[in-house]
Amino acid sequence: MSSIERKYYAHVSSYIDDGCMIGRGTKIWHFCHVRSGSRIGDNCIIGQNVYIDSGAVIGNGVKIQNNVSVYNGVVIEDDVFIGPSCVYTNVINPRAFIERKDEFKRTLVKKGASIGANATVVCGNTIGQYAFVGAGAVVTKDVPDYAVVFGDPAMIRGYVCRCGSKLVFEKSTTECLSCSARYEKNAHDVAYIHDFAATDTEGTY
Repeated sequence: MSSIERKYYAHVSSYIDDGCMIGRGTKIWHFCHVRSGSRIGDNCIIGQNVYIDSGAVIGNGVKIQNNVSVYNGVVIEDDVFIGPSCVYTNVINPRAFIERKDEFKRTLVKKGASIGANATVVCGNTIGQYAFVGAGAVVTKDVPDYAVVFGDPAMIRGYVCRCGSKLVFEKSTTECLSCSARYEKNAHDVAYIHDFAATDTEGTY
């Protein structure tokens, strides 16, 4: 099947198994393997030497850099950035001599999140919307929306705007210095404050 007929591009060195779903405008570069039963959305960029396992789900507009394996049980929502050599797992207690394919734990990376180079995401955790996982971090628990985490184990070090700029909270609300988006912080999380007049004509947030 030609790239025109299939609506996406895959380099000749990559293996695209029958039975996978790949969206329009997606580009798959050198030495990748996309397994049957996986799903990749529209307008994604899949870098060199990436493995997409059967059962993995990738949304629209996702960028996966070189040398990443996305295993069964991993769900990646729209507009996520995954840095080079990021590592996912899908079994919490692997043994070479015990098969645990029925024990895969779901890992969810929510819309707009970024994961830095060489970070490790232990299975069973959720990375929140627009969160930022620093390079080399080891994620062992859920990451809240907009949180910046790094270290081993990864810990919350601050918060970041949708545009990627650092948020500074001197009170319960703040405005991004780069794009003027507004946020509210309470004891547990950070929330984007929608522009009521511009975004909602029916009176609800």
